[in-house]
Amino acid sequence: MARIIVIDDEESIQVLLKKILERAGHSIEVASNGKIGLEIQQKNPADLIITDLFMPVKEGMETIMELHRDFPGVKIVAMSGGDRKGNMDFLGMTEKLGAHRILKKPFTMNDVIEVVDSLLK
Repeated sequence: MARIIVIDDEESIQVLLKKILERAGHSIEVASNGKIGLEIQQKNPADLIITDLFMPVKEGMETIMELHRDFPGVKIVAMSGGDRKGNMDFLGMTEKLGAHRILKKPFTMNDVIEVVDSLLK
């Protein structure tokens, strides 16, 4: 179906999303930070990118802004469990930076499928 890049520094999240999305028929590539995710996107563009917000090397907000600027056709999902205090307010800001949808951790398989399907229609 679609080519999707998952950007998250937590390997368990990478594995979980890869499994969920491959079962749904998508081709998945993973990256551990925004810098690597952007490099993958430049070499082989994806239809959709799911990115965490808090990561080493290149944070999600910066990654979203660069994706929105350099790849205006790609759909972007911002994902996070909150900051150190559990604050989720910044997820709403990501839509102003170019994210099309948000995905709050923890999420269910149905949450992921619903968000992805809604953007790929």
